[in-house]
Amino acid sequence: MNILDKIVADKRKEVDLKKSIIPISQYEASALFGRETTSLSHALKQSETGIISEFKRRSPSKAIINQNANVGQVAKGYEKAGVCGMSVLTDIKYFGGSIEDLILARASVQLPLLRKEFIINEYQIIEAKAYGADVILLIAAVLTKQEIKNFSELAKSLGLDVLLEVHNEEELHKSIMPSLDMLGVNNRNLKTFEVSLDTSKSLSQLIPDDFVKVSESGISSIKAIKELKEYGYEGFLIGENFMKTDNPGQSAIDFIQNLK
Repeated sequence: MNILDKIVADKRKEVDLKKSIIPISQYEASALFGRETTSLSHALKQSETGIISEFKRRSPSKAIINQNANVGQVAKGYEKAGVCGMSVLTDIKYFGGSIEDLILARASVQLPLLRKEFIINEYQIIEAKAYGADVILLIAAVLTKQEIKNFSELAKSLGLDVLLEVHNEEELHKSIMPSLDMLGVNNRNLKTFEVSLDTSKSLSQLIPDDFVKVSESGISSIKAIKELKEYGYEGFLIGENFMKTDNPGQSAIDFIQNLK
């Protein structure tokens, strides 16, 4: 069993337990559930830089990245830097995050917020809306074509943007559908955790222009972003590069100023 399989198996147990404790009706009655969302895909189209920053404490591949970071302070720093949106890891076991990180970020900034999670159930999408997300991530590697359709259509009905993540041509072909806003190519293989920007480059021609193209993982230089822009990418998800520093917000400010 690879790491992705382990994460998904644990996620199914976690969601089943949550469903037995907190009913969907409780999320639907929450203060943030009716909030009008902010579109990340629209922000990326209007941006010169296309940076999506990330709040991530640790990962299975790198262990601890920044265990003591304050999500509210980091979010404010990212907003000051002028990022297009912020991704918030909400997985506890493997990434040290929580759904509370999402709501603390929401309380701190007006940025579009992406709930970065291994979504395997519609329950998590409703939960994301109730905790202030503007965008959800769907990972093609762990979902069937029908699940991608059902989940993305539910998200759109709630006013959420959908970022669909692929790692190879097979995943991309099963995923293309009108209920998606952004197609993300993860340069990190979630089964081996190896990283290569060639993944984004090779898949770029296969992504229809109807979708905003986003490159994820392993982006740590201005040079990489300039190269990827030539392949049609408008969004660049950067987490570790900022989070491994003492001041992620300032790192983002410096990076974006150099990019401009």
